[in-house]
Amino acid sequence: MNSIKTITAVSRATDPFIASQELYQQLNQDNITFVLFYCSSTYQLNSLATSMNNAFKDIDIVGCTTAGEVTNKGYEQHSIVAIGFSSHYFAISAALVESMKKFDTINAQSTVNDLVEQCQTKNLTTINSNSFLLTLLDGLSSDEEQFLVTLNAAARGTPHFGGSAGDDIVLGKTHVYYQGRFYQNAAIVIMVTTLLSFEVFNCHHIKQPTEKLVVTAADADSRTVYELNAEPAALEYAKLLNMDIKDLSPKVFSLNPLAVKVGGQYYIRSIQKVNEENLSLTFYCAVDIGIVLSAVDMGDIYAPVIQKLSEIEERRGKSELVLVCDCFLRRLEIEQKSLEKQGQMLNAQYNIVGFNTYGEHINGIHLNQTFTGVYIAGGMDE
Repeated sequence: MNSIKTITAVSRATDPFIASQELYQQLNQDNITFVLFYCSSTYQLNSLATSMNNAFKDIDIVGCTTAGEVTNKGYEQHSIVAIGFSSHYFAISAALVESMKKFDTINAQSTVNDLVEQCQTKNLTTINSNSFLLTLLDGLSSDEEQFLVTLNAAARGTPHFGGSAGDDIVLGKTHVYYQGRFYQNAAIVIMVTTLLSFEVFNCHHIKQPTEKLVVTAADADSRTVYELNAEPAALEYAKLLNMDIKDLSPKVFSLNPLAVKVGGQYYIRSIQKVNEENLSLTFYCAVDIGIVLSAVDMGDIYAPVIQKLSEIEERRGKSELVLVCDCFLRRLEIEQKSLEKQGQMLNAQYNIVGFNTYGEHINGIHLNQTFTGVYIAGGMDE
């Protein structure tokens, strides 16, 4: 059997046509039948859509815009990273959901059934226990939570992870790409069936909770918190940090997250922005009146990742690819603390590739400030 299982390509060319050609040349192998890509939103997206479609005209290709790209050499920006999957080891099907808002139980079941059927027709291996789902969602939609819950119910235990598209921290428009076009307010669901051993995982570096803040006024639809502890939300958050409200920024949010406790576990609810007109806070994740947000102390950002990957390596063997959705706020923390070198070594060791997200998905849950992905082991060449 052909020993190539996956190939990773990176282009830093700013011209969409040149970037697409560079990626195609790097991925051009007989058995590469599916390509997944993550691109900076700084590209002219209509031109990039046409160029990618033309370059990969006989290959299924999906992707999304990012808040930064992740390669096996470390973080990138204003680039495109793409991964090609060999049909000798992977049967992959993808579906576009054009409206996340209208995605109901019937749509979810139909989507999953179609994906299963497409993977089965490739006659690679049995679907059960050999498959996982990957989701790419519009990262500025407020329908992510409901979409993921609905999909998870239809997935019937199939392991699932994913990431929400970014736009280089502009917070304007985020896009997913499916077969020649970029879409907003949309989602892509990908089923991957493989002969290789794999494990879906997630980890964060919350050490312990400190002070508690109660959401006393909020709009769940827009993920906006107007009051914390009956005070203007941004003022109360700034007071917690002993900061002036004008100094609040994504860099501050990355180092001082808030978390909610669900089922004994803390999950981060990251702040997106301060709304100056009413001193409210908009979040990247679901928030509502009555929930308790805890300020949390954060530990070593790399320690949980190193532990998680080494444990999986012991169980599964050496990695072929670790495909990740890594919150852009983690990246901001790493950059502020000048920890990039350690990340570069880790990415090279495990062949970590992916993108910086506006939210992470794991088995139906929408998260922030986590490191989420799938570890695909190399297996034995035949």
